[in-house]
Amino acid sequence: MGHPFPIREIARQAGLSEATVDRVLNGRGGVRESTAYEVRRAIADLDRQRTQVRLVGRTFMCDIVMQAPERFSTAVRTALEAELPALHPAAVRCRFHFRETGPADELTGTLDRIARRGSQGVILKAPDVPEVAAAVSRLTTAGVPVVTLATDLPTSPRVAYVGIDDRAAGATAAYLMGEWLGDRPGNVLTSLSSGFFRNEEEREMGFRGVMRARHPGRALVETAEGQGLDATQYDLVRAALERDPGIRAVYSMGGGNIATLRAFADLGRPCDVFVAHDLDQDNTRLLRERRLSVVLHHDLRQDLREACRHVMRAHGALPPAGPARPSAIQVVTPHNMPPDTATA
Repeated sequence: MGHPFPIREIARQAGLSEATVDRVLNGRGGVRESTAYEVRRAIADLDRQRTQVRLVGRTFMCDIVMQAPERFSTAVRTALEAELPALHPAAVRCRFHFRETGPADELTGTLDRIARRGSQGVILKAPDVPEVAAAVSRLTTAGVPVVTLATDLPTSPRVAYVGIDDRAAGATAAYLMGEWLGDRPGNVLTSLSSGFFRNEEEREMGFRGVMRARHPGRALVETAEGQGLDATQYDLVRAALERDPGIRAVYSMGGGNIATLRAFADLGRPCDVFVAHDLDQDNTRLLRERRLSVVLHHDLRQDLREACRHVMRAHGALPPAGPARPSAIQVVTPHNMPPDTATA
């Protein structure tokens, strides 16, 4: 397991003791495979963040905790690690805790371990449920500032939310849907990954409000709890299409779009308009292939830069700033894709 990093740095990155890391590196045994994996992952993270390790300045060790499909977590990791060198002379180092789904107690267990171990900050994407809000309170009591990313926990003592105005995004989706469908008949499938994510709930409210006001005769058919995962999403969408032969368009608030399109194709059904969120790897390809009509996107690098700055402000390393402003909503078509995604 060759590497150029001191055991002390690996232990800090992994959140383990130096003795445990030493046993793993030297193959002394007595260590669970899951612990050895944590050490290998820490070395890989350090290698990607090598520039930050060498920077001179105050170091902030942050934990990125996310419940999201792998495609979105990967996009966040890539955006954050691309942004880290721009935070010079401060050095922000990151530990990643990603999962696609699971019970709330596993997520709160991760947050509680971080509170016990210590951290300069947590950047969190999680369901808006009381257990998670309580865990954020415990982190705050332990002196760990929490910034929510992409979806908020407004009843928790988080220091800031970073992301778009989701109600405005939903209203934008409804405007585009109405303009593109025009007078053609057809119902609209609305797809949420989970009703417990605040951002999707806000998007749905914005979408329904505009559709009700401007297109009251067009029915909205809801699917939910697919977790944005293709395997579960396919079954939900196929069942909805079989129940309702009038569905002709989709507003996807939570992903799983490859599976949604496959369900339409397998039943020989057209999808006249498809509005989605976020230029992750899947949506970039689908938009380039003209299988999505439009993607509502925001600059993840800017969001993560702001999240890191909020952590620094919480520690007094940057001067106070005014209330955080929502990220700009970008309406992306195949003809105006950002340069860093156009060839993804």
